[in-house]
Amino acid sequence: MSKQSKRREALLYHAKPKPGKIEVVPTKKYATQRDLSLAYSPGVAEPCLEIVKNIENVYKYTSKGNLVAVISNGTAVLGLGNIGPEASKPVMEGKGLLFKIFADIDVFDIEVGTEDVDAFIETVKNIAPTFGGINLEDIKAPEAFEIERRLKEELNIPVMHDDQHGTAIISAAALLNALEITKKKIDKVKIVISGAGAAAVSCTRLYKAFGAKDANIVMLDSKGVIRKDRDNLTKEKAEFATVRKIDSLEEAMKNADVFVGLSIANIVTPKMLESMAKRPIVFAMANPDPEIEYELAVKTRDDIIMATGRSDHPNQVNNVLGFPFIFRGALDVRSTKINEAMKMAAVKALADLAKEPVPEQVNIAYGETKLVFGTDYIIPKPFDPRLISTVPPAVAKAAMDSGVATEPIQDWQKYIEELNERMGSDNKIIRLLTSRAKRNPKRIVFAEADHLNVLKAAQIVHEEGIGTPILLGRKEVIEELMQQIEFDEELEIIDPKSDDQAPTLRKYAQKHFENRKRSGVTLFDAEKLMRERNYFASMMVNEGDADAMISGYSRAYPSVVRPVLETIGRFDGVNKVATTNLMLTKRGPLFISDTSINIDPTAKELAKIAQMTNYTMKMFGLTPVIAMISYANFGSSKDPHATKVREAVAYLHRTNPDMHIDGELQTDFALNAEMLQSKFPFSKLAGKKVNALIFPNLDSANSTYKLLKELNETESIGPIMLGMRKAVHIMQLGASVEEIVNMAAVAVVDAQQKEKREK
Repeated sequence: MSKQSKRREALLYHAKPKPGKIEVVPTKKYATQRDLSLAYSPGVAEPCLEIVKNIENVYKYTSKGNLVAVISNGTAVLGLGNIGPEASKPVMEGKGLLFKIFADIDVFDIEVGTEDVDAFIETVKNIAPTFGGINLEDIKAPEAFEIERRLKEELNIPVMHDDQHGTAIISAAALLNALEITKKKIDKVKIVISGAGAAAVSCTRLYKAFGAKDANIVMLDSKGVIRKDRDNLTKEKAEFATVRKIDSLEEAMKNADVFVGLSIANIVTPKMLESMAKRPIVFAMANPDPEIEYELAVKTRDDIIMATGRSDHPNQVNNVLGFPFIFRGALDVRSTKINEAMKMAAVKALADLAKEPVPEQVNIAYGETKLVFGTDYIIPKPFDPRLISTVPPAVAKAAMDSGVATEPIQDWQKYIEELNERMGSDNKIIRLLTSRAKRNPKRIVFAEADHLNVLKAAQIVHEEGIGTPILLGRKEVIEELMQQIEFDEELEIIDPKSDDQAPTLRKYAQKHFENRKRSGVTLFDAEKLMRERNYFASMMVNEGDADAMISGYSRAYPSVVRPVLETIGRFDGVNKVATTNLMLTKRGPLFISDTSINIDPTAKELAKIAQMTNYTMKMFGLTPVIAMISYANFGSSKDPHATKVREAVAYLHRTNPDMHIDGELQTDFALNAEMLQSKFPFSKLAGKKVNALIFPNLDSANSTYKLLKELNETESIGPIMLGMRKAVHIMQLGASVEEIVNMAAVAVVDAQQKEKREK
């Protein structure tokens, strides 16, 4: 992607369909006059009076307890420097988005128009009653130190400057584990810190809290080694000044055990690495380019443990592992502080989590056979679903033990369940899916690439590294559209009707004729069919000239399904293919089957649809819990429409006893765990959260998924084809760019799975 294209994409992302990245959404009903009279005057007076009686009631009657302010004055924004409060707002909104999607914390971003320390502090203090916590962001040093120190002293809610402490917490967890692997002691290792800003100072203080010794630490700034005999040192730099008579990074690195980089790119040379002690630990965290490139470092020292700030290498030191979960724990016990004990608890929780067996969905997301604690896995991955139920409890307990919690947790099991439930609204599964696709991209035929939205999606797929697009359609139209959207990559463009494709067309036609000659297809017919893009694209996949196919944007579903079935066909043992749609609901991912193909499946066919859905859900890293849906509950109706569902369930209980599946069930009982437990405690689904619904016919399944999509604005991925021999997927007519991209990621992951099955 060209620099201009990236710039345009970033600007469009922030501007459309409406400006910004976050919004305020009502949490109460507001449809009637009665609702409004409770929300505002006169009903609102009652909670006001209760808060007057007891100020702690503000947590009971308002959103304060789950509301964090992300506050900046824009003086040290990313790598952009002092760009001012207005220009910092996109970053603060982005931080708010991360708080929400990782820990379900609501955020107001506040941009303060002053660089005066006293004025900034006074502003924050004056607005603090609104919030349950304060996250300071992108404030330049040394002012950031004083601002945080004074606000922590003067406010009775959690305050944290993430630029300082986020990196410190994550890197400390990584350091503890790296030292364990290398069998080194933190009080004995020699540590070099490159950088002397807020993050470097906080990192070093935290390492000392875990046992690192001043005598073993050397810190460098842009002028070289910070020594005690240097003039005009700030208070923070003086804290880490060394008595050693050395001046350069090269000297500091000799026999050092640990290098922590929070400075600039490419300042560490192979020679410096070679001079370090045995089994060196190197955290090169400058972004976007580290102090030494990962590939060069591991090539230079095969005994190195390496971490960076980048997601494309092992051991990414990513602040998102920390700040959402630390604030979550602090808010949940109404902590008055985020103190050292809480930060250290977060460090230990993260370090310990990396030693636990990794959930399969994390292995799947990162394309690993099995992530295991060791040189290339010393800190958890950002997509690990256990973070929400591991770090906040540790932080909350530390707050309670250190005396800063005002609302202690009584039932820890219930608290962990509540934390897991909070993430039901998260669309993390898309990020997991995309991440997994990027690990092993595949060639995807976009059969309708001469349509603008399809081409836009192909551009994103290519630029994000999800797959390698092959563009099918009228070449001159595709090239013209590519020029319009500044898609200037050299990709394969194929027009099946063009003269240059004649040899390929004849080859595909011959193959298709051989496969279908006893089904009424002549060679002439086959050549004619191959001029149609969906037959041609299907044969590309069938013959190994592509790995996956996406179509359906501009044509009715049946007209696309037919070529796919006639050319590629079904898996052995599959009599009928089916489809499922993944709905990203507020309660979590929900699969709905069969949404597109089988009009009125028999009991045996319903059972097969359930089996194929079960398999596909595992491909997404989920544990399937499936309800077979009917208008009846467990034998309450003898009508054939209900009995066929009952028969399908009975068949599955016999043939697949390990499947978490039951029915027949009405939808509300399937989705309401309390109702199900109360009325049908004998069910195999009792006490479980259902994440898949198998409907008895196409009418009900198709209508349900479209109803969810339109009424609730629920995001949908699908229809995902089930039972096909190759990775071919047919989107809905007129799918959005985002939907096409998601389907492309599904196609890549499907191709990866099918490749494994063939081996």
